[in-house]
Amino acid sequence: MGNVLTTVKRFLANKNTVTILGVLLAILVIYLGYNYRVKQATTPVTVPYAKQEISSRTLITSDMIGYMEVSSSVVRNSSNLITNANELINNYVSFGTTVPANSMFYKSQILKSNEMPDSAFADIPDGYTIYSLNVNLHTTYGNSIYPENYIDLYFKGIDDTGLVMYGKFIESIKVLAVKDSQGNHVFETTVESRTPSELLFAVPNDMYELLMKAGYISGSSIEIVPVPRNASYSANPGETNVSSDYIKSFILAKSATIPQNTTSSTNQNDNNNDNNNNQ
Repeated sequence: MGNVLTTVKRFLANKNTVTILGVLLAILVIYLGYNYRVKQATTPVTVPYAKQEISSRTLITSDMIGYMEVSSSVVRNSSNLITNANELINNYVSFGTTVPANSMFYKSQILKSNEMPDSAFADIPDGYTIYSLNVNLHTTYGNSIYPENYIDLYFKGIDDTGLVMYGKFIESIKVLAVKDSQGNHVFETTVESRTPSELLFAVPNDMYELLMKAGYISGSSIEIVPVPRNASYSANPGETNVSSDYIKSFILAKSATIPQNTTSSTNQNDNNNDNNNNQ
């Protein structure tokens, strides 16, 4: 037994032996580490994917979701990738986003119900109001008016002498959205064909009042007609303004101007009068 220990000690005391053992140990460590890394990178992970194309603002349900295996490296290299279907079910596809069929889901595509604004109403400047113009497939030139287009609005009506009035009313007005009768954005999906029902614009408050007054004038068959322009008109838009003082005057002559008194001021004046009477 003593001879064996002596032999082992002499073997380990040899520098060449130690070097060889160190090299072999290093190779073993590298080999095991490499295999571990490869295994980690190639081990499949189950992630949800879209079984069908899911359009913007659609509520995601479990029957829309399938599951596929991808390598763990795909998951590790994408912090935006959704790996848990619970983050999808009963949530919505974000505005302006369509999830293609057979595509994985990403966090930037998904919003909860309380995070879902209407994109047509986002970032409306102070002093502006949304105006909705009723349209149909014919008045939108076969669905040829798109969001972000700049168009003109024409005025059609009958004057007090029975003559036809038709002319440009408002020029260079930006289309914010095109919606169908259910309030869905017409161009947000290619899965179904939607018929336009309204065009949405953001206009200064005084222009909004003028447009609304025009719509309420009775007995004159007034109609606001959208007229599209070419691409350069939208690429180089001018200022949105009323282009006909004659039409504006015609509308104002047939409508009353309501004083801008606030309810609180009126109530305060009434209270003051009551106090004076009591005294």
